[in-house]
Amino acid sequence: MAMKAVRLHEYTRRPVVEDVPEPRVSDPLDVLVEIGGAGLCRTDLHIVEGQWARKTGVGLPYTIGHENAGWVREVGAAVTNVRPGDAVIVHPLVTCGLCRACRGGDDVHCAAARFPGIDSDGGMAELLLTSARSVVRLSPSLHPAEVAALADAGLTAYHAVRKAQPLLYPGTSVAVIGAGGLGHIGVQCLAAMTPAEIIVVDRSAEALKLAEGLGATHTVPADGRQVESVIELTGGLGAHVVLDFVGEDGAEREGVAMLRRAGSYFVIGYGGSVQIPTIDIISTEINVIGNLVGSYNDLDELMALAARGKVRLHTRTYPMDAVNDAMDDLDGGRLRGRGILVPSRS
Repeated sequence: MAMKAVRLHEYTRRPVVEDVPEPRVSDPLDVLVEIGGAGLCRTDLHIVEGQWARKTGVGLPYTIGHENAGWVREVGAAVTNVRPGDAVIVHPLVTCGLCRACRGGDDVHCAAARFPGIDSDGGMAELLLTSARSVVRLSPSLHPAEVAALADAGLTAYHAVRKAQPLLYPGTSVAVIGAGGLGHIGVQCLAAMTPAEIIVVDRSAEALKLAEGLGATHTVPADGRQVESVIELTGGLGAHVVLDFVGEDGAEREGVAMLRRAGSYFVIGYGGSVQIPTIDIISTEINVIGNLVGSYNDLDELMALAARGKVRLHTRTYPMDAVNDAMDDLDGGRLRGRGILVPSRS
């Protein structure tokens, strides 16, 4: 049988929606998920631009989409943790469970991981084939389309906050650069998980207003004086932690400049370059910390927060056929929060 999927045929050209064969369960640990919502991420724009081509070596055409949630359609013979009909969110990685990283709970760095939507067929489709190790059952209070983007954007934001958590004891301050699709989730995680003062920087007045309602202590417009404003709000010392959800267009320079001595700059958004004189690093003992997507356990913890209403997504839904309208809105800065593609059968 055939299904609809968003397929990338050529870099620098937008994907198309076309019919492809439905995936089939063949491995004992396979789980076939009927997609209820697939999140649109800025990484999808970078994929189309060809930024990931050398890193992944994925063959074209293929199906994009790495933020997925839906309902279990079918399972392999050895699957015991979910059954057909269960609502699930899908961890973006398919991992082996046998390597040292997996056995240590750090499955983000699985030695044999696949990343559907990045290096293999993803979930902007009616069906996604994944693994029993990659599905988290949803609370009855959560609908797949409402939480799909938590599978990557939310998970990435949570992972960064989880790593920063030991640094954010009472009396500390954290600056968040960018309160968009990832950042607005990060603000909520910070408010739920730390006692730190949260300073949010964004060029959009609408995004700053949203951040105020999500737990920001202070909001700072990106008006050219944002570094000075953060320094002033932190008593002239700078923030203990900076979470940069932008990572390009100068944010990577400003983020480092907002730090105090021995502060930590977390790179989450990407596209630019971090260039710091080594003498500045050693003389102030600052830290630069990279962040990828979180682990399965991180996703399980994030779903617990979502079920309690501590983290919610600001979303806009599009039919899957309108994927390029959604990409235009994201690229043009018209999409606040996350865009969610919904297949017609969902």
